[in-house]
Amino acid sequence: MTRRVYFDHSATTPVDARVLAAMTPYHRERFGNPASLHVYGQEADAAVEEARQQVARVLGCQPQEVVFTGGGTESNNAAIKGVLLALMRREKRHFIVSAVEHPSVLAPARQWARLLGLDLTVLPVDGYGRVDPDDLRRALRKDTALVSIMWANNEVGTLQPVRDLAEICQEAGVIFHVDAVQAAPHLPLELDRIPIPLVSISAHKMYGPKGVGVLVVRGGTPFEPLLAGGGQEYGLRSGTLNVPGIVGLATALTLAQEEREARWDHLVRLRNRLIEGVLDRVPGARLTGHPVDRLPHHASFVFPGVDAQVLLPMLDLMGFACSSGSACKVGVPEPSEVLLAMGYSPEEARGALRVTLGKENTLGEVEAFLDVLPDVVARARGASG
Repeated sequence: MTRRVYFDHSATTPVDARVLAAMTPYHRERFGNPASLHVYGQEADAAVEEARQQVARVLGCQPQEVVFTGGGTESNNAAIKGVLLALMRREKRHFIVSAVEHPSVLAPARQWARLLGLDLTVLPVDGYGRVDPDDLRRALRKDTALVSIMWANNEVGTLQPVRDLAEICQEAGVIFHVDAVQAAPHLPLELDRIPIPLVSISAHKMYGPKGVGVLVVRGGTPFEPLLAGGGQEYGLRSGTLNVPGIVGLATALTLAQEEREARWDHLVRLRNRLIEGVLDRVPGARLTGHPVDRLPHHASFVFPGVDAQVLLPMLDLMGFACSSGSACKVGVPEPSEVLLAMGYSPEEARGALRVTLGKENTLGEVEAFLDVLPDVVARARGASG
């Protein structure tokens, strides 16, 4: 039987056993609705508030600024739509995103521009996928309401100059939102030191459960809730809270912070060996994203003459689970918008491979992958025609 190796940790991660243990009591013994006044509800509410304190400590914000959501997509949608709705009545009808944002930012941005007649500016990026802070400065207008730029790219791993971008927005009096879904498992966000009014994170990228996330809404940020109802989460996100998920998110985020340096060193060692081996052994392979300023676990490539829709099933048959980009776009044959924005041709973009490592992967698994990849790419080239 072929040994299976999971190399798709930017798509999702397995739930850490310690996270699962923390969540388990809130599925049965302490199953109450935190909005209820009886003891079951009080136990659930206490768990939520303890989790809120944990998240705030790790992120460097106030507990009342932590809003629990259903995941990264909801957090991103709520941030964009919430600010634009709040500021439209102040004649702020312009907003800015980058060309390499996750679909959960680009899609609502285009939707709101189309439905509400707002002006959307999409900032270009360089060949590494980075925004030039001077481009942001030039794009800002007096009626700019919001800028949304991700911290770390999900497809190519590039880190954005977030501190510089945040300071530009602060000087201009413009709300800045950061999609930190990929960054939060690996980087210290330090929101007490960087002026970012809105930040999105998701539990399942950091060995937590699926279906739960956070939107940090700093005090004084203009915001209209995406979900209205019972007034949970300080009136910013109504709906019965996912108590086990919230406990799991807080536990996963705390562990990621406590173990960050050890995980970083392990992942960088594997990643660098992987990049070195692929570029050395696969003819024509090109690294995508920044060679240095990138996520520690992230390696991404393009292979000329290869169709990823052919390559990925071949790798899967050999026991290696990888991807070509965003898990939210699996099965979509169109070339990656991210790679096109970075200057790659449609043909090159169709040959993308993303390998994202996890804390339990080993150097032996990387070496085994490097042993089979050249032959698989050669066969995929032939099959791609």
